[in-house]
Amino acid sequence: GQLPTWLQGILLRNGPGMHTIGESKYNHWFDGMALLHSFTFKNGEVYYRSKYLRSDTYNCNIEANRIVVSEFGTMAYPDPCKNIFAKAFSYLSHTIPEFTDNCLINIMKAGGDFYATGETNFIRKINPQTLETLEKVDYNKYVSVNLATSHPHYDSAGNVLNMGTSIVDKGRTKYVLFKIPSSVPEKEKKKSCFKHLEVVCSIPSHSLLHPSYYHSFGLTENYIIFIEQPFRLDIVKMATAYIRGVNWASCLAYNKDDKTWFHFIDRKTKKEVSTKFFTDALVFFHHINAYEEDGHIVFDLIAYTDNSLYDMFYLKNLGKDFEENTKLTSIPTCKRFVVPLQYDKDAEVGSNLVRLASTATAVKEKDGNIYCQPEVLCEGIELPRINYNYNGKKYKYIFATEVQWSPVPTKIAKFNIQTKEMLHWTQDHCWPSEPVFVPNPDAKEEDDGVVLTCVVKSDPKEAPFLLVLDAKTFTELARATVNVEMHMDLHGVFIPEQVVKTETE
Repeated sequence: GQLPTWLQGILLRNGPGMHTIGESKYNHWFDGMALLHSFTFKNGEVYYRSKYLRSDTYNCNIEANRIVVSEFGTMAYPDPCKNIFAKAFSYLSHTIPEFTDNCLINIMKAGGDFYATGETNFIRKINPQTLETLEKVDYNKYVSVNLATSHPHYDSAGNVLNMGTSIVDKGRTKYVLFKIPSSVPEKEKKKSCFKHLEVVCSIPSHSLLHPSYYHSFGLTENYIIFIEQPFRLDIVKMATAYIRGVNWASCLAYNKDDKTWFHFIDRKTKKEVSTKFFTDALVFFHHINAYEEDGHIVFDLIAYTDNSLYDMFYLKNLGKDFEENTKLTSIPTCKRFVVPLQYDKDAEVGSNLVRLASTATAVKEKDGNIYCQPEVLCEGIELPRINYNYNGKKYKYIFATEVQWSPVPTKIAKFNIQTKEMLHWTQDHCWPSEPVFVPNPDAKEEDDGVVLTCVVKSDPKEAPFLLVLDAKTFTELARATVNVEMHMDLHGVFIPEQVVKTETE
């Protein structure tokens, strides 16, 4: 096929790539050593490159020729010949464990630089052109967080907004929202943007020892949306995981009888909205988008009724009959919540306060709390992306992978929220990755651009390829076949040519 002439830049993606080191194997697919790969678009041609992230974790493991650094689903142990006192001592130092810097989930832009990110307090700077691994950044040096999301947001000025969890710091466990500036003052050019990191606000956790797990958060023009779900980390279990010989993932628990709390922080005043909004128990990883309309906050996310998704990816479950044997017990559901920030304070108990055209409801309870029920937009999509120029604004299109009862995607989907129309791209024995929307520089409409996805064949003898779809019609414009083994990855970014140029100068 043929690439649009305006498509110039780098699609940079990240995901787990190596699951065996020497004789040792990781337990979980999300634990593998981070493998970066990129497709560079230049004058109608595509160049491919991949490289392992040379994290401290990677280097230690390779040097020892076995897994020596623990990941979320795999607990690693030092030399078993050490005596029991050494074990007791290392147990004490594991209360808040020294986390891995195997940043395998996403890519973030901060200041003029790009970073591989995971969910710990470490990120790794990388060169987007050569994929070389550069310095390690510890968020904890600049803000008190032990975990941080790998789905930051960017405001119109290019500043990064992100969230992290501060575990039992000064006797409190809280969720911290922080901002990394896009540039530093002229006279401090040598300093990193992290030195100017500022805490926007913090939200106390509902429970000191059971903070909520979260993978992303939402953003509108005036508000930050944080959802405290009853899928929680048990800090005491985590602190004793090492000595009990279990992994950290076993310290996560979902309570289906609990509430899910919505927190809305005013971006100007940095204060939380005082009304308490909640919904039933759910588990979710990905926010899609959010916006404000007529005194309401509307936000869309992909939710599950249980936490079975993580368990599917234990490598013991990923055998040759994986597709037949692995069935999700909860199908991903795209839900829209509509939350009335401005409502009649004298409204009757039991009345629905939503004034927008939606089947979503927000019902006032006796205690003044507001119980929200979502509108279901569609089912069976995951890894959602939007045209990021519409982030925080009213929007129409979601680009996603389609998963039915198996956690591995077999289709790419475009969903029109207004008409509920769904377009697909699918081909036999193809497993596509998260679709990345790249807008046409002269775009007049939201879906004017292309969708890029890496496709892995389920038959290892067949070559993987990069697929380029017209985002409007979902017809295939081109594909670039790669004659190397390619891995299923997680998330990525497209870096336009002019951004790559200025960063590397």
